[in-house]
Amino acid sequence: MRRPVLPGDITSTARALLAVAPAQRRALCERIFAGAGQALRHTRRTRRLCPDWGDGSLSAAARKFTLADEPFYDAAPYLACTRLVLARLARHLRDPAAAEGHGADP
Repeated sequence: MRRPVLPGDITSTARALLAVAPAQRRALCERIFAGAGQALRHTRRTRRLCPDWGDGSLSAAARKFTLADEPFYDAAPYLACTRLVLARLARHLRDPAAAEGHGADP
């Protein structure tokens, strides 16, 4: 995924998660992170945007899915989605290769 990770990356991803059923959120979060990684590798290799995932940012990858309207942080479901995104980001930052399952971004 592209760095720096901006606040909009977190909120867009959380809004995508909020738009699906709670049981689907973890899988969608993994898919968005994987898509952002795929896009970053594509853009570095070709110097063009990835047709499937955009520019390598989490926000671009998340926007391939329906985004819920952004609620306030005191909305418990949105807070849970935001926490899920931040936990996944922390795992990626600790160990990019393990978090992506196929090696660190070049």
